[in-house]
Amino acid sequence: MNVSYNWLNEYIDLNANKEITPEKLADRMSRTGIEVEDVFKGETGLKKIVVGHTLSVVDHPDSDHLHICQVDIGEEEPTQIVCGAPNIAKDQKIIVALPGARITGNAKIKKGKIRGEVSNGMVCSLSELGFSEKVVPKKYADGIYVLPAEAVAGEEVFPYLAMDDAILELSITPNRADALSMRGVAYEVGAIYDQKPTFKEVVLTEDSSEKAADYIQVEVENPTDVPSYNMRIIKDVKIAESPLWMQTKLMNAGIRPINNVVDITNYILLEYGQPLHAFDYDRLGSKEILVRRGKKGEVVVTLDGEERKLSEDNIVVTNGEIPVALAGVMGGLDSEIQEDTVTVALESALFESTTIRRTAKEFNLRSEGSARFEKGINTSTILTACDHAAQLMVELAGGTIVSGVVSKNVLKPMDSSLNITLDRINGSLGTAISSEEVVAIFERLGFGVTHSEGLFDVTIPPRRWDISIEADLIEEVARIYGYDNLPSTLPISEATPGMLNENQRLVRHTRRYLEGAGLSQAISYVLTTPTKASQFMMRESEATMLDMPMTEERSTLRMNLLSGLLDDVRYNKARKNQDVALYEIGRVFYKVAGEVLPLEEEHVAGVMTGLEVTSDWQQSGKAVDFFTVKGVIEGLLAMYGFTGSISYQKAETLDGMHPGRTALILLDGEEIGYLGQIHPLRAKEYDLKETYGFEINLQKVMDAPKAPTVYQTIPKYPGMTRDMALLVDETVDNQELTTLIKAKGGKYLQDVQLFDVYNGEKIEAGKKSMAYKLIYLNPEATLVEEEVTSAFEKVTNALVETFHVVVR
Repeated sequence: MNVSYNWLNEYIDLNANKEITPEKLADRMSRTGIEVEDVFKGETGLKKIVVGHTLSVVDHPDSDHLHICQVDIGEEEPTQIVCGAPNIAKDQKIIVALPGARITGNAKIKKGKIRGEVSNGMVCSLSELGFSEKVVPKKYADGIYVLPAEAVAGEEVFPYLAMDDAILELSITPNRADALSMRGVAYEVGAIYDQKPTFKEVVLTEDSSEKAADYIQVEVENPTDVPSYNMRIIKDVKIAESPLWMQTKLMNAGIRPINNVVDITNYILLEYGQPLHAFDYDRLGSKEILVRRGKKGEVVVTLDGEERKLSEDNIVVTNGEIPVALAGVMGGLDSEIQEDTVTVALESALFESTTIRRTAKEFNLRSEGSARFEKGINTSTILTACDHAAQLMVELAGGTIVSGVVSKNVLKPMDSSLNITLDRINGSLGTAISSEEVVAIFERLGFGVTHSEGLFDVTIPPRRWDISIEADLIEEVARIYGYDNLPSTLPISEATPGMLNENQRLVRHTRRYLEGAGLSQAISYVLTTPTKASQFMMRESEATMLDMPMTEERSTLRMNLLSGLLDDVRYNKARKNQDVALYEIGRVFYKVAGEVLPLEEEHVAGVMTGLEVTSDWQQSGKAVDFFTVKGVIEGLLAMYGFTGSISYQKAETLDGMHPGRTALILLDGEEIGYLGQIHPLRAKEYDLKETYGFEINLQKVMDAPKAPTVYQTIPKYPGMTRDMALLVDETVDNQELTTLIKAKGGKYLQDVQLFDVYNGEKIEAGKKSMAYKLIYLNPEATLVEEEVTSAFEKVTNALVETFHVVVR
């Protein structure tokens, strides 16, 4: 909002303190909560621009649009100026830029000849003085501006156009909509400088011979949409230009002057923050005003000439049947004030803010009025502003106010009350403000206050509707006391060292281990296709679909990590990167019956393809196989330190995995994951050759009990080993044999290692040879041969009895 320093001075005596300047006022306001973005004067950069009086105007002999003017500029002799403005005429007071003058854009005016005729200067329009085209009065939009007859030739033009006035550009936040009016700003400045604003009393002169109710009736369909609606009738008005003082105030505020009636409504908008609308009473076509919601199919042509299609989301003012205005946003073209208007129906209302905001956004019609309805208005001045506007129409348009106000849902605004203690104020601000200072601050703000034993009972007027809670009062005290006067203190709190929780530490160790094992981290999309989401699943679940997916490929929350990693491998293979090893730690999502949100579960997965060891002059290349992946998983699970035992079980029915090269990973018999070869048909879908992968439910890993890490010294006593070669059925797997050996091996058995598997011509059909190394160690004494031999024989006997092995 643009605030005129001179206008503000009408309410607050800014001249009482010589130290108050526009710049210092801007600084004080910024430091008390209302930011002033800029302070500027219209005359800055301009010079030698004066009032001129046209003594004669004749057509240029060598042009069909130029005129030769003899202009009195306050000197002994008139000066000749050639001008092309279509509205220039004799006996006008005009704006003249003398030779050597600077106009907007830093353009310099020089003496010269225009088509053979001397021109000693330039007759200026408002735009050439820096006024925006959108604020130039319509009458002078295509020509020069004509000053009032009382302007004195030869004097500087700036005071007449209020260009010597300082304009403060305020940045008003939504919570301080009370400052979207000159009166609101006056109260704020008064609080800053401890002055009480004074406003001229409006004395209303009504014609008691007629009543407004005889002219118009008002109905409101929904009081929630329109909490207050009021209308006055002013008759016998004469439409003309507004006085220059009003025009300049409007232009400095960024509003285009139209005519005296419309300008009065805009002037009141700026002074009170109360939007008004003036209807041409005779063009309403009815004596009834009905405010209601729009109907589908209805249209209204607004003042900008655009046809607006209405809906039930819009509030409209109708003449009982058809819409004549888009309530709170813009009036209708058919009922606008025109040159022949005689009777004015003046509207002053309060409309529901959310609906006005939606309507303004829907039609892209942001206006000064809609902005104030959106943020809130002072409900105590709805009728006062209407009365003031009506009285101005008497004074400036020669009108007569018909007695009475036709109202619907008249508001009776009440003061609000809040309590707060001195300790609460000082405790929040870290200050030691006295009770007397707090009382003085509230009084400077214009609040009623009573104080007793550290408790303040504060009465807030309706003009400060933003204050509703205790914290608001504390902010008001801080603002007026001065933010720069608040003491600087460091917060006192207990230091909390940053650290990872157990789950975060486990994820970090998992990442480090897998990267150490040669896998690179990948991050795949959480959203995928329904088909890929349901592949490689570790539990049964329906897919969680998006209601409005951006694409079909990103429509479903994943239920596995492996399919995303396979996409990443395919991307690498397509770019000639043949040896790929990737892992991902992320969440999968399972739908739970009866629940709105899916179950989120942390998983870790990996994919390996190509060569594990590349060929060079020292060694041949080695391709990734099942045991490569199993070795990575064994090391990872060993790192976790489970108190339970890990085992592997053949899996023949896992979706997307090779039935003969896939194993389930079990922790104390409970499945926590799987590893193996991607089924060749599934790999073909991803354009891949032999590929291996794994996926583990990391949430189960986190929840499983784990043994603390125990560091031991190097054994002092030597250990012993025993080798055995077993001839067993092909159906017996390594897991079964290892489990039995460890169960029967005795307390000194430390480890069991498979070091040879043979299945060839020298072995009978259906059999295979498996060789194991058993490692024994007693950390407290030297083992003797008899102890190891006895334990070894127990293992051998158990294997023969259980699996009918032949010890070779």
